[in-house]
Amino acid sequence: MGSYKVAVIRGDGIGPEVVDATIEVLEAVQDAVKGLSLSFDFVEAGDGCLRTRGIALPQETVDAILKAHATLKGPVGESAADVIVKLRIMLDLYANIRPFKSYPGVPCLRQGVDFVIVRENTEDLYKRYEFSLDEGNTAVALRVITRKCCERIARKAFELASRRPRRLVTIVHKSNVMSLTCGLFAKVCKEVAKEYPGVSYEEMYVDACAYNLVVKPERFDVIVTTNMFGDILSDEAAAVTGSLGIAPGANIGDKYAIFEPIHGAAPDIAGKGIANPCATILSAKMMLEWLGEFGAADLLERALIKSLSDKKNLTPDLGGKATTKDFTRAVKEAVMEACQN
Repeated sequence: MGSYKVAVIRGDGIGPEVVDATIEVLEAVQDAVKGLSLSFDFVEAGDGCLRTRGIALPQETVDAILKAHATLKGPVGESAADVIVKLRIMLDLYANIRPFKSYPGVPCLRQGVDFVIVRENTEDLYKRYEFSLDEGNTAVALRVITRKCCERIARKAFELASRRPRRLVTIVHKSNVMSLTCGLFAKVCKEVAKEYPGVSYEEMYVDACAYNLVVKPERFDVIVTTNMFGDILSDEAAAVTGSLGIAPGANIGDKYAIFEPIHGAAPDIAGKGIANPCATILSAKMMLEWLGEFGAADLLERALIKSLSDKKNLTPDLGGKATTKDFTRAVKEAVMEACQN
């Protein structure tokens, strides 16, 4: 157990609501787990920051992230490219880890789902190398895929798979069309696979993967793919498991890490008190794991599962009528009950 400083970006829309709920849950976990100490450094970024300060990502926010042990971030709005995309590249957070699981009590398309999408996080079309030709009548975007980035994201995927029971990696690409960029990604992933003889792998075109995520998602264990494909498949996977509201994410590099829900700021429901905080809470669980606090992470997830199992605690996106505060209260109570037992 140890003491950790966590930089916190509350974000836009429902961001402050789900982040504040998560901080409450983390404080309950901290009270329940002897020796765990979390301090929170609240910093600004996003649309609101842009409006009031003229910049979406101030330097003092970056400095706070650099000094923290980890960062917990809420969703931001239209300025996402100038906040999280910029931070991913700036801090070399090359691995976007997104677990998907069908939880008890959550209405979903398929039961028995438990897989992880490992998405390359720093290149591809998201490098934003775009320009216009022909007096603006033609737009061009450059897709950048490098051996270095392919190797390290493949290793991250195979290392993760080696710690999971099924030990299977699905390499997702579209090399039959993009023979050079996706071809390089597929080639390098297969080269890295030779370093992990205890892990099996398969290849799948991205359109086939999108199909199988709906018809047979339980077949997947670890999916490794490029930046944009991973972004799109993640939202589909969230729908399969019930809601974007239960889909957490982690942006991880060799030194820094930022944890955030994969959903957006949802301004249409902001301030109504009905936002689902699960994705942010589960992102905090991933943060605890990254810090090495596995017992605290397990306690948090068990409390979350207990709360989801009771339909009276489900928020509207999960078919219930509970408020954000109702669900947060239920998780905090479950944390305390788990400790007493």
